[in-house]
Amino acid sequence: MATPFIAGLAVAAAAMAGKYGIQAWHSFKNRPPRPKSRRFYEGGFQQTMTRREAALILGVRESAAADKVREAHRRVMVANHPDAGGSHYLASKINEAKDVMLGKTKNSGSAF
Repeated sequence: MATPFIAGLAVAAAAMAGKYGIQAWHSFKNRPPRPKSRRFYEGGFQQTMTRREAALILGVRESAAADKVREAHRRVMVANHPDAGGSHYLASKINEAKDVMLGKTKNSGSAF
């Protein structure tokens, strides 16, 4: 009498596990995609800013148009402006990156 009861419990447990497994698979397949290449620049600043480093700071390509550079500069400065609690050092580096990307370098580097 106990053997059919245990077999029934085993079948019920397998059915429930299968049901939850299928639900988990469907929710896994329907999850929103994550950006694959959205990583932040890890590392410090170089002594003299290069065009590559400026593009990494602003989040644009090295060959970006001037209007894209200005738009990216505005977006990054809104998040890091000293009047809004940001760092003066980071703001100067962001401004220097914009100058490098637009070709307005003074060859003097950052103020810091």
